[in-house]
Amino acid sequence: MRHSVSPGQAVDLRVQPVDEVLDHVERSLQVRLFADTVVRKRRSVGARTDRDTWVRIERRLFNKISDQGWNGTECAARLEGIAQPEWHGCVVWRDTNGTVMWRADETALLPGEPVGTAVLSADPELPDQWWRELGASLAALAAQSTRRIATPDTVIITQSLVTKSIHDAFLGDLDTTVEQWVPAHADLNWANMTAPTFSLFDWEDWGSAPRGLDSASLWASSLAVPALADRVRLERRSDFESRDGKLMTLFACSKILGPYAHPEDPRLQPARRMAEEVIRELQAG
Repeated sequence: MRHSVSPGQAVDLRVQPVDEVLDHVERSLQVRLFADTVVRKRRSVGARTDRDTWVRIERRLFNKISDQGWNGTECAARLEGIAQPEWHGCVVWRDTNGTVMWRADETALLPGEPVGTAVLSADPELPDQWWRELGASLAALAAQSTRRIATPDTVIITQSLVTKSIHDAFLGDLDTTVEQWVPAHADLNWANMTAPTFSLFDWEDWGSAPRGLDSASLWASSLAVPALADRVRLERRSDFESRDGKLMTLFACSKILGPYAHPEDPRLQPARRMAEEVIRELQAG
């Protein structure tokens, strides 16, 4: 199948033509996608269907697909106790133009609108019940077992990745050994949760990860709103108080403060202050 999207390299689906891809999905799933509902992100496209379902389409390079595959949304369907859209089915195909795979997952519609963008600039003022439901879902997720390994930002998370990310961003001889690995969503941010009814979606990267990865990721997405970042730390304090949670805080900070840091990112200063505090705590034992 030929597509107008360039093969063999990372692309931004917000600007690349995707009409042929959408046509292929409609034929394969025998469904009609409503053009006026199409949502385009950097590496995925989604739309509502005439079956009152949602289809999410992702493009991924072969070298970004690990041995475990990339059927995260399908595998997440078996998880219990988590508020998430019901999974219905999928279609997966190879782009004959190059080493590229496409995947379209059909799920139930979300029970509400996404809270916001991945990184928020204003407090969404979520009710206490929403926070309780978030906590219940994350607790249920961490209590389950999986052979999958999380792939935040499509990169397999390993001990060596954690160590390198932290040591590249922060000076000092810091022990970065992770003690506890638990199932994690691995892309927990404000664009992947709904409100006012809580639901967690976009499960393509979930798997085993250091304890606290999800909490630290959500905190990092909240740093531009100090009160919201504080609420995340309060609600997820058991993670943040653990040694692994502190390491994941540094891991999250390394993405903000590392070599690709943007000088105008409002999260720079709070991330730097928190990193310094966490490093002192870890060094103190």
